[in-house]
Amino acid sequence: MHYRTPSASQLVGTYPTAQLREEFLAGGLFQAGAANFRWWETDRTIFGGIVPLAEPLVLPDRPELRSAFFLERREAGAINLGGPGVARVDGVEYALDTQDTLYLGRGTKSVSFASRDPARPARIWFVSYPAHATYPVRLIPGKDVKGVRLGSRESANERILHKVIYPDAFPTCQIVMGFTTMEPGSVWNTLPPHTHLRRSEVYLYYNVPENNAVMHFMGPPQATRHLVVRNLEAVLSPPWSIHSGCGTAAYSFVWVMGGENQEFADMDSAPVAELR
Repeated sequence: MHYRTPSASQLVGTYPTAQLREEFLAGGLFQAGAANFRWWETDRTIFGGIVPLAEPLVLPDRPELRSAFFLERREAGAINLGGPGVARVDGVEYALDTQDTLYLGRGTKSVSFASRDPARPARIWFVSYPAHATYPVRLIPGKDVKGVRLGSRESANERILHKVIYPDAFPTCQIVMGFTTMEPGSVWNTLPPHTHLRRSEVYLYYNVPENNAVMHFMGPPQATRHLVVRNLEAVLSPPWSIHSGCGTAAYSFVWVMGGENQEFADMDSAPVAELR
């Protein structure tokens, strides 16, 4: 099979910093009392931040979707990264404590998010992909998610990976979702780096301490670039791009993937020795 190389993968090495950030970095998503969404053409990804205060925030019916309601033809994952919250889904309430995740299947009509205490609002990270089948709504409590230890202290990449939405847990159409936390003193994520042509990925960095940052590496393995990423900023990773980062302090990130293959281990390795 002939692979038509996307022009962006060849040109990204020539992008000035401002253009690189405009195309692959998304900030300002979490605004108090608002729901902010972005559309990414790759895999028709929609992502955003939802921060309810005194009043619940309803998942809107966006005219760009040309649908009767947001999830008419889509599925989504929503993880709470803030204070205690509540999701109301087609009349059913789900408590969302910190790091609790909600899977929303295709056909879910009414969705709203609220904070139990506006002084400590919920911060909902929401990612959605097109769906071709319907699966039930599921709540995945963060306390029930088993983490897997990866890396080592010697290589400064000791971390705990938590799979939340993935095929071995329950079926979905496209979405695979989880989060990774770096151990104190470790700063490198996703080593060795890799690409996966069969799906794209979005990273949301969180728990990045004030006045610190993550240097996120992206681009083709032989022509890498980097983005300086602050707390609660998202990085878009096309199928042809590596995704790896090094922080000035320990941090966490949510990873979400959509595409034709949900197998977590489906990766094309980019060994460190071959990076340029």
